[in-house]
Parts: sequence; structure tokens; C-alpha cells
Amino acid sequence: MINSELIAVLRLQNAPYIGDVTAKKLIAHCGSPEAVFDDKLHHLKKIDGIGTAKLKGLFDSEHLEAAQAEYQFILENDITCSYFMDSDYPSYLKHCIDSPILLFMRGNLDLEARKIISVVGTRNVTSYGMAFCEAFIEDIAPLNPIIVSGFAYGVDICIQKAAMKHGLQTIGCLAHGLNQIYPKVHSRYMTDVEKNGGFLSEFWSTQNPDRENFLKRNRIIAGMSEATVVVESAERGGSLVTANMAHGYNRDVFAVPGRAGDKFSSGCNNLIKQQKAHMLTSAADLIYLLDWELEKEETKTVQKQLFIELDETEKSIYTYLQKEGKQLLDSIALECSLPVFKASSTLLNMEMKGIIRPLPGKLFEAI
Repeated sequence: MINSELIAVLRLQNAPYIGDVTAKKLIAHCGSPEAVFDDKLHHLKKIDGIGTAKLKGLFDSEHLEAAQAEYQFILENDITCSYFMDSDYPSYLKHCIDSPILLFMRGNLDLEARKIISVVGTRNVTSYGMAFCEAFIEDIAPLNPIIVSGFAYGVDICIQKAAMKHGLQTIGCLAHGLNQIYPKVHSRYMTDVEKNGGFLSEFWSTQNPDRENFLKRNRIIAGMSEATVVVESAERGGSLVTANMAHGYNRDVFAVPGRAGDKFSSGCNNLIKQQKAHMLTSAADLIYLLDWELEKEETKTVQKQLFIELDETEKSIYTYLQKEGKQLLDSIALECSLPVFKASSTLLNMEMKGIIRPLPGKLFEAI
């Protein structure tokens, strides 16, 4: 964006009664952010759905001065701005009517043609939740997705640390300006996050982490991702707000189930019960339902890594089926979204439990 255009967008952001939806209407009607301020007030009042009240203060000089000051802050702090009509604006977020007209970003973010998942949950994460975060990231790492969260206590920082550990890009979506960090104790992770992704916010440097900002921030977490995962949540909380927003945006929502009566699983269990979320027991559930696929080289890497989990019997079955029943095995693996070696052991378990008809007798001669 050119300087004058960015300042015009900042003026719209700072106008007291104009939100993102109204700002988009004004820009669409006038043709550009600059054209809004070149137009006459009585013309703007005639735009459908605008009216006098929303335009109050729009042309006040204080908002222009504030926009110029924020523009200077952006230049001095190596901040990237992403306008909602630009190609580098998060593609999924573009489809949300209430998405911010401008985002501020810092770090090494690369959002182009990437799989993006948001992961949220309670600040009081349990050992069960932490273990799930670690296992989920380890299993999904070969697909190289971007992991988005709120950089808060609990599930947020747990999933983002796991993402960095496995070399995944992670984005901290903040509820305040990029000149600060909340909570302050997480400042120690900022450098690593910026190396492995970065931070994103719609808020100016003058805005603090006020309560209402977290609710606004949640719509970005929900909107910029293909799917939202809730790891643990009580009956109420910000993570459920995010999940409901994602559901409202017609995005896939996944929830990790927990024991009945468990305080920090009740929110997830309710999402599943209300059919607002798919049950998530492992990364394989998400990969299957989103119809994601591993590249061939990545698939080989995953199989080599996980093959050591098979016992001698399972290895023998796998070897035999690879040689004698590959077409059947490939079909099962594809249908169930399983690695081939997992399909082979699952096939035997199903036969032993009587779920499928007995396998050919010569199968057991290979063991």
C-alpha cells in the first residue's frame, strides 16, 4: 500500500463509530480508502446502511493526527500491514464479513497456500491436555501446517511451543498492539516465535489487552484458519467463544473428548454433544475429515518413523500383505486415512475380533 492509502485506512480504523463492516461498505462505495475522505459528508450519509450516527467524527483532525502517528510507529518498528483487499491478507479471513480491514504483522509469516489450524483451550491446561498437544503436533508435523493460537497461558503456549519444537510456523494472535506482549512472562518466547512465524494483531500500539479486545481477537483466530481445535475447556470460556465463531463461519471445529464430569473437558464434550464439533482423538481424525494428504516423500518418512511401533507379528503381516494383498491394503489405507502399515495391523485386529470375515489361511503361514 502507498503511504496515503495506508493512512486513510488507519483513519477509518480509528473513527469512533465505524467498524469493519461499515468501513468496507464505505470503501466499496467510494472505490478506495482515500476516496472516502475525498467525498462529501452528505454523499456518504446516503449510502445504504450508513447514516449520520456512524459518520460522526469521521473527518475530525484528531483521527488524522492519530493515524499519522501510528503510521510512523509502523515504519520505525518493522511492522508489515495487510489490507483486506491485498493478496497477502489471510485467504480464509477474507470470507468473514466482520474481518479487520487492516492487520499488523511482525516476524517471518508466510500465509500463502498453506494449511492453517487454530488451536485453543483452557489456561489451566492439565497433563492430559499437554500430552495431547505434543502428540497432535508430532503427528501432524509432516503436513507442515501453520499453527495459530492466542499466545496465552495454558493450551495456547503449550501448542505453540510444540509447533516450534517440530519446526512448524506458528502465529500468536494478540489482543493488543505489537509494542507489548501479554502475558509478560511469555516475552521469553517472542524471539523464537518470530523466527518460526510471528505475531498478528488488528490493534494499534496505543491499545492495551483490555477484556473486550480478547473477544475481538477470537474472531481472527477462528476466521483465518481452515479448522479450529479445542483441546480442553470448561463450560464457559474464551475458547468456546472461538469455537462458536468458527462454527458460525462454517469452518470445521474439532474438540478433544474427556471424562464425563471432568471440569476442563465439559466444554469440549458439550461441543461434541451439540454437534458443533467433530470428536478429535488424534491428528488422523482431522487429516481424514479435512481430506488432507501427505506428499509421497513425507509419507515415506512417517512410515519409517512409526514402523518401529509394530511388534514382530504385525511386521510379518505387513510384509505379507505388501507382497500378496497390496491392492486390498491400499484400498483400506485410503478409505480409513491410515498409513499402510497401520492398515495391515488393523486388518488383523478386526479379523480376530470377528468384525470382518476370516482372512485367507495362508496369511498366517507368513507369520
